[in-house]
Amino acid sequence: MLSQLSIGIFVRSEEIVASAIELLRGERYALTHIKSAGEFLGFLKHNYHLDCLVLEVDGDLRSLLGKLQERSLFLPAVIFSPQPGEDERAVAPYSDGFEAGTSTPNTSQDESCAFFYHPAEVQLAIARSSEIVAGIDQAIAQFLKLSTPVPVNYQSAKSDATAQLTAQSLLSRQQRRLAEKLRERLGYLGVYYKRNSQIFLKNLSPPEKQKFLEQLKSSYRDIVLNYFSQDTAVNNQIDEFVNLAFFADVPVTQIVEIHMELMDEFAKQLQIEGRSEEILLDYRLTLIDAIAHMCEMYRRSIPKEASQVIR
Repeated sequence: MLSQLSIGIFVRSEEIVASAIELLRGERYALTHIKSAGEFLGFLKHNYHLDCLVLEVDGDLRSLLGKLQERSLFLPAVIFSPQPGEDERAVAPYSDGFEAGTSTPNTSQDESCAFFYHPAEVQLAIARSSEIVAGIDQAIAQFLKLSTPVPVNYQSAKSDATAQLTAQSLLSRQQRRLAEKLRERLGYLGVYYKRNSQIFLKNLSPPEKQKFLEQLKSSYRDIVLNYFSQDTAVNNQIDEFVNLAFFADVPVTQIVEIHMELMDEFAKQLQIEGRSEEILLDYRLTLIDAIAHMCEMYRRSIPKEASQVIR
């Protein structure tokens, strides 16, 4: 059976719940009906493969979404509201596809006041609950094109470049996971990763640059320590490291420098313990692996149109 899209429904309106379950039941979707805020946060904490959220505007929505933003957890979202903004545009009646270029975002990424969660969300009037299938299709299509996750309280987060880069890294992982699922199901061709030059390493202030490089070095240290273990989580660690480096436009020479600094630290420790340093030569594989992952990330970042021109 083709890969199902996992939908989390957390709304208080029985009308919307009934309509959603009726319209989404079948082999295409796997539904989870969540009934409380505590259950909602607990579910997302332990479920990293959710493909889309269906939410409803109420007094607790901003607080709830704020907690997701604090965790840099961004997902496609359809948000039902009694009266969406006057700018609301009709949802295009997609069939079973998410082809690039078919969606029209309700808001631009600069119109921060127009969204609750992130600029790629889809807002629908409760009276239009029958359009939920098209809404999910549009939410996923827009999410895959989202270049920067702008939180509701983005003014405070904007001052911390490391937090932005972490959020960008986690967003790209979620986009890639979802794109891979759609490729399996629909032959979707992937994601074009756009980067924000304002948070490139070379453009950070000295304190921000130091903080980010410390985080990057700590991430690489974890990779080195686990690289030859049986822990399969090391692949995710490499992905996280490469995503951080990619969105900060970190040059390869900087990654080599981080590697050499760690090897020098380990060599000194081995000398103190009276052990041979030859084992450190094996960790050249770690550096090669990280650089190979980064090359793949850059390959993915080239839009389909540009890659065809290059060929």
